[in-house]
Amino acid sequence: MRIGFVGLGAMGASMARNLHSAGLLAGVWNRTHDKAAALAAQLLVPAFESLPALAAACEAVVVCVSADADVRAVIAALRPGLQSGAIVIDCSTVGARTARDMHRELAAAGIGFLDCPVSGGVEGARAATLAIMIGGDEAVFERARPILEKLGRTITYMGASGAGQAAKATNQIMCAGIIQAVAEAMAFAKAEGLPLDRLIETLGKGAGSSWYFVNRAPFMAKENYPAGFRVRLHDKDLRICRQMAAVHGAKLPVVESTLEEYARLIAEGHGDEDISSIYRLKAALFSDPAR
Repeated sequence: MRIGFVGLGAMGASMARNLHSAGLLAGVWNRTHDKAAALAAQLLVPAFESLPALAAACEAVVVCVSADADVRAVIAALRPGLQSGAIVIDCSTVGARTARDMHRELAAAGIGFLDCPVSGGVEGARAATLAIMIGGDEAVFERARPILEKLGRTITYMGASGAGQAAKATNQIMCAGIIQAVAEAMAFAKAEGLPLDRLIETLGKGAGSSWYFVNRAPFMAKENYPAGFRVRLHDKDLRICRQMAAVHGAKLPVVESTLEEYARLIAEGHGDEDISSIYRLKAALFSDPAR
């Protein structure tokens, strides 16, 4: 298949590179064209000036953008160039309703749509070890499987359209609780004067370990938070979780408390740091009792 890639952010650029390594990448597009042009020059593929042109040149398009409105706008722009039988693989994290709307609109024209949000961070995107959760028509998923296998290690079909996004929302709720617990524990450990490097190595092999502990506790120990998964983006994802839970009449305490803390981080100018920067607030508990 000839695959186009839309959205060359922290995750998307590496994912596009992996498709190129597999000999599948037919071209790229990004809202900021200079970014697309730079990557295209490295990979010797076209940087398309328009989404319809990219769509017309490809049998499948992978999309990795930030929010519901972005997905809707990108697919509306791709639509004139997509041929019947084409597949749109959306790896963005958006609401299940958006996924179902896009599936319905494209299916009417004979175009496949899969919601395929990913988890695994920038590290997983680079190494093609992402966990990918898929919603949509199972027959379309089987056609898209060879593409997804170039992007991730764990490829799981979750069910009808929207199921992939519901699975990702589940993941984001888990991440909220885990990153809070890791930050709180690390702040406690520092206050106790423990050797943080040895602590991380030891607890990383214990019952309380997690991907976030192993990969993000070192950021906390160094009090340096390079953008792997930005606070602003997780904040956006948790608002999606809040909306989806509200449909069931539920309010999620972990989500609500994390959103409150993210609001403080964003107000203090840390919205573009990694979510491990929540450690800033937890560490302050030990130095400023009023906080």
